[in-house]
Amino acid sequence: MIKVLVVDDSAVVRKVLTEQLSRFEDIEIVGSATDPYVARDKIMALRPDVITLDLEMPRMDGLSFLARLMKHYPLPVVVVSSLTPANSEIALRALELGAVEVIAKPGSQFSTPEVGGRLVRAIRAAAAARRFQPLPLGSASRSPVPFPPALSLLQTTHKVLAIGASTGGTKAIEVLLSALPASTPGTVIVQHMPEHFTRAFAERLNRVCQMEVREARDQDDVVSGVALVAPGNRHMLLERNGARYQVKLVDGPPVHHQRPAVDVLFHSVARGAGRNAVGVLLTGMGADGARGLLALRESGAHTIAEDESSCVVFGMPKEAIKLGAATQVVPLPQIAPAILAALKSQRPHAGGASVPRA
Repeated sequence: MIKVLVVDDSAVVRKVLTEQLSRFEDIEIVGSATDPYVARDKIMALRPDVITLDLEMPRMDGLSFLARLMKHYPLPVVVVSSLTPANSEIALRALELGAVEVIAKPGSQFSTPEVGGRLVRAIRAAAAARRFQPLPLGSASRSPVPFPPALSLLQTTHKVLAIGASTGGTKAIEVLLSALPASTPGTVIVQHMPEHFTRAFAERLNRVCQMEVREARDQDDVVSGVALVAPGNRHMLLERNGARYQVKLVDGPPVHHQRPAVDVLFHSVARGAGRNAVGVLLTGMGADGARGLLALRESGAHTIAEDESSCVVFGMPKEAIKLGAATQVVPLPQIAPAILAALKSQRPHAGGASVPRA
């Protein structure tokens, strides 16, 4: 049973979240709090496993409370925030401070039952998450892995790097991308995250990485030195257009309860790029991306799964490893060198995928 404390100054939100979460047999709402001071006392008295936290509250803002909590009494925290550009920036800061997930508030855009489903999955992921020290703002290594001269051939539209992640992925993607040089082949990324938050996430990555990073737009070209992040609430696919690759954004039903879904991206990369691709599956709850990574490997791509030792949640990579989808299994700090080595060993192949999607 996962014991949850709901922290929000809105009585309506506390009621909605309590009602939605109480429907699940593995979750027990042990209490609620109207502000961080009340939350502090209830944490000590009730010993919750997970906290849901609003970021805009009286007496003390959520970020200040989160920073103190992570320092003195670290607990898994799921941020429940409104979908606004300003809140997106604040929510990203919360992830840097140690929050496990960010979920949209009921009424922001999604229906209440949909929020309940997203939130329960986030709470389960938070309860399963390993405890890591939070990364200070912009603390990821900014010293890139140098390209040997022979790797200049990587600047070609025939190569694609595809990355998928969920819980803990915002930190993992920052660590990974900041270790890659500006001349990295065109990169496509799916990180499970609500709409609007993905734009702020891409903008923050762009400030700390040598590559240009931006939220993807429909029909964007996939080119060397640019990383495209799938926008929240849209699936992203890779398509071949003559000698070029482009991304296509579509709606479609959620896959593994997610939109964007890693599997949708990976299957399209397997079809469109095949042996010219490198696929990387990072930390995350569930199985999204596992079968897509297998499709990539079967198409001739080099595939990498993050090792359990560095995963916040060893879910998605674990499922991929079980399927035999990973060519390599390495901890996060070694993934950038593994990508560069794989790209160096690949020769561009004009034919794209060698094996159709299973």
